[in-house]
Amino acid sequence: MAYWIHQIHQAVWGPWLLTLFLSIGLYLTVRSKGFQIRGIGFWIRHTIGSLWKKDEKGEEKPHGGISQIQTACTALAATVGTGNIVGVATALTAGGPGAVFWMWISALIGMMTAYGETWLGIRHRFRSREGKWICGPMVTLKRGAGCPRMAAAYAVFCLLASLGMGSMVQANSLAETAEFSWRLPRFMCGILLALMVGLIIKGGIGRIAETAGRLVPWSAAIYLTASLLVLIQCREQILPVLYQIVSAAFGQEDAARSFAGGTAGWGMKLAVQYGIARGVFSNEAGLGSLAILHGAAEDTSPETQGMWAIFEVFFDTIVVCTVTALVILCGASQKGFPLEEGASLAVRCFSEFLGKAGEYAVALSMMLFAFATIIAWYYMGKQAAEYLSGGEKGGGLWYLFLYLGAVFTGCVARLELVWELSDIVNGLMALPNIAAIWLLAGQIRYPSKNFLTPAPKRRILNPSKRE
Repeated sequence: MAYWIHQIHQAVWGPWLLTLFLSIGLYLTVRSKGFQIRGIGFWIRHTIGSLWKKDEKGEEKPHGGISQIQTACTALAATVGTGNIVGVATALTAGGPGAVFWMWISALIGMMTAYGETWLGIRHRFRSREGKWICGPMVTLKRGAGCPRMAAAYAVFCLLASLGMGSMVQANSLAETAEFSWRLPRFMCGILLALMVGLIIKGGIGRIAETAGRLVPWSAAIYLTASLLVLIQCREQILPVLYQIVSAAFGQEDAARSFAGGTAGWGMKLAVQYGIARGVFSNEAGLGSLAILHGAAEDTSPETQGMWAIFEVFFDTIVVCTVTALVILCGASQKGFPLEEGASLAVRCFSEFLGKAGEYAVALSMMLFAFATIIAWYYMGKQAAEYLSGGEKGGGLWYLFLYLGAVFTGCVARLELVWELSDIVNGLMALPNIAAIWLLAGQIRYPSKNFLTPAPKRRILNPSKRE
């Protein structure tokens, strides 16, 4: 079974899919004249920089919507998870230091992919009679591109991804961390986690966004502070490690690594494959998940939400994943850890440099990241389930129990193949979303001095008509 899953993973994440990810990102980059680089000051000023201008402005939020800061934190909750720590460690093990460079490339190009899918999601979203936003690539594919079968395919893959990457992967990492650091039995962790998740997600997108808005800043602050303390102690290794990342990205590996990997060309292939795959797994650019999450934002321009998507990819991969990689590589270089240790590398580095306090800090941040990701992905899977059920409430109840069951299973099961299975579903989920971007790329508008485009008029779903 493991052999065949690995073969399927290799087939899905072959050169053809990597080419699709890179080509759509490059195409949007050219059309926008490199906005993610050229306009970095502009999109920072209109995203994270705008929070200092008092986000709420005393205005009442529209029914069924959430505030901008809550939208951003919910999107970050879905993207900044265990993939930023465990995923980076496994990428370094499988692809070597060069995988980090290709993570950067996937993020740089993926910023415009995230912008495009989010812009289209905002453009084609609509409200139900209950006032809730109906959004996501499945809506874009059906209403915008006129492709209902592709829309259904995306919804199926999104639902599977929510049960795999969104719940089981995160719950498994959370349970492992709780068991290792606090000796909490997995069965007990599964029960407690399922109960806590159930209490929050039962409150809908409003409670999910409110919880994410509180968890994400704290978890990011704890993790980045601990990482900075480690890097201060390893400051002499930072420049050599950066050189190692760039040189290994093009197959110029040291003798030991080349011997283990076979040839320099094979090492470069692994670096590209795992770097881009883990980059997508982490920041989700191209999967369409950001379009779903930003679709619940209060009435605003597609350009604003698109720029927030750019910022989220930047923060997720360029900041958090890079910090994790530097901690692991610098720590391994100074202490002599082998990269083959895999997922335990990050925790070991923090423990060696910061003692028990460091271990507990990274354990706590990992658990907060995982929990925030679980509740955010529930909303995405629920949108897909309701779309497949053909009604506003059709998929709500059965999906709730299915999701909580996946959370519990993720805690108690040993999921050796879970990362590859999640990568496979990610790849399949990306295909219809990328197709939607290609088909509707001509509609996408890019920010300028007068970048605000009026939000589309509210469209009400007729409950007598199956959507």
